[in-house]
Amino acid sequence: MAENKGILLAKSVQKHAGRAKEKLLQNLGKVDRTADEIFDEHLTNFNRQHTCATRLQKEFTNYIRCVRAVQSASKTLMDAIAEVYESQWTGSEALYGQTKVIDTQYQQFSYKLADQVLKQLDTYALQFPEMKKKIDKRGRKLVDYDSQRHSFQSLQANAAKRKDDVKVTRGREQLDEAKSTYEMLNSELHDELPALYDSRILFLVTNLQTLFACEQQFHSETSKVYADLEAIVDKLATESQRGSYTLKKINANSNPSSPQQSPVKANLSIVNNVTNGSANANGRATTTDLPAGVLYRVKATYKYVREDVDELSFEVGDIINVVEYEDPEDQEEGWLMGLKEGSTERGMFPANFTRPL
Repeated sequence: MAENKGILLAKSVQKHAGRAKEKLLQNLGKVDRTADEIFDEHLTNFNRQHTCATRLQKEFTNYIRCVRAVQSASKTLMDAIAEVYESQWTGSEALYGQTKVIDTQYQQFSYKLADQVLKQLDTYALQFPEMKKKIDKRGRKLVDYDSQRHSFQSLQANAAKRKDDVKVTRGREQLDEAKSTYEMLNSELHDELPALYDSRILFLVTNLQTLFACEQQFHSETSKVYADLEAIVDKLATESQRGSYTLKKINANSNPSSPQQSPVKANLSIVNNVTNGSANANGRATTTDLPAGVLYRVKATYKYVREDVDELSFEVGDIINVVEYEDPEDQEEGWLMGLKEGSTERGMFPANFTRPL
């Protein structure tokens, strides 16, 4: 057993040494080399295709890594936004839900990229190492064939002088065997390399279509979520401009702090309680002899200084004509819309700073 291993090792060393010698002689121009221009073209195409596949695989792997990093950063950001967006603000629950939707969309996106795009790319790239092994083997067998060819040529020249037909016959058999081995590999690669090279188009079309479809779906879905989030914040901005979330609005809807008297709680619903008479102790208002568009009149019982441009300032004793809101949706509980008599000033004001006339 050990003796057989030693023989095999010796033959392997001898074969490697023979190939090294043949290559050296070829590089020095001492012996010729079997040329195959068509195969050389196939090999150039293969190397270029292999380089492109390797780069695409590397960059796409990095892209997915970056998508997952953005997903993590997005989740952290959305968690922070959901935390700072106060629960009493408009759309708080919807905003919280949409931030979770974005994280789910990122998870699905990164999974699809890995499963439907990168996995197919990895399978495509696996062809090249195996094909490279076969090409290298073909190269070794070509060196063996050239070496046997040159040995046989030398043997023929010497045998003609010595008339050693046995060596010539043995040399021819070795040459034919080396030639057959080389030509079989060479023929297979002449079929396989062009087929592999032509497959690049269909692969890229399929792979890139999948990639771009995933991208389109992800960005389309996330854009809808961001549009919803923008609408929520826009609504918050509108309500904030009306003063819905300012402390003075809260104070105005409760009792004023400076006067000790409890003011009348009034709003537009007082219209339903008016009668055709003068104001009385029950707070009912007269609606007779009023200008067009005026619902009823109130008198300021406390001074109020406006804090927004759409509000009305007044002094104690000022008379205000109450009118309808131009947009009923702008109406807020505890606030009226009015025109101060004797001026052109118009705006919102807290009902409980006045009493009906």
